[in-house]
Amino acid sequence: MLAGRHMVAIMCETLDLEVGHKILEIGTGSGYHAAICAEIVAPSDADPSVWGHVYTIERIPSLAEFARKNLEKTGYLNRVTVIVGDGTCGYAEAAPYDRILVTAASPKIPDPLVAQLKIGGKLVIPVGHIHYWQDLILVIKKKDEKIETKNLGSVAFVPLVGKYGWREDE
Repeated sequence: MLAGRHMVAIMCETLDLEVGHKILEIGTGSGYHAAICAEIVAPSDADPSVWGHVYTIERIPSLAEFARKNLEKTGYLNRVTVIVGDGTCGYAEAAPYDRILVTAASPKIPDPLVAQLKIGGKLVIPVGHIHYWQDLILVIKKKDEKIETKNLGSVAFVPLVGKYGWREDE
């Protein structure tokens, strides 16, 4: 399911994305949100030496391939890396990240995502009930490795399935 354009905008604005940021997205879907993030952190009209990069994780291989093809057709594959895997575990190989966004609802904030966030980094994630009653939470990682959270309001997302999210059979 493609998140509404308004939610993509809200999440990008909340994260204060900037040119040069390294982003981790959990839940690639069609690749649309990753492309929007890439255009902000690695704009096509900017010198590639200042580009950031978007790493996006999708647990469903066929959906990851669909997104990869979309990103290739639209010219973003040089700024977005599509990974098949359990997004609740993050992607330690490219950590730490300036920003992390999660496009599916988790029962809690996954510890590996917080661990892979830079000091001063931001994470936005829907947290709450498995069936469409969640709060969009902004997480800011503080200097002492603690986090500060802010509730941005109610949202409705599909479940985040994985080791640190919901089980497949829930």
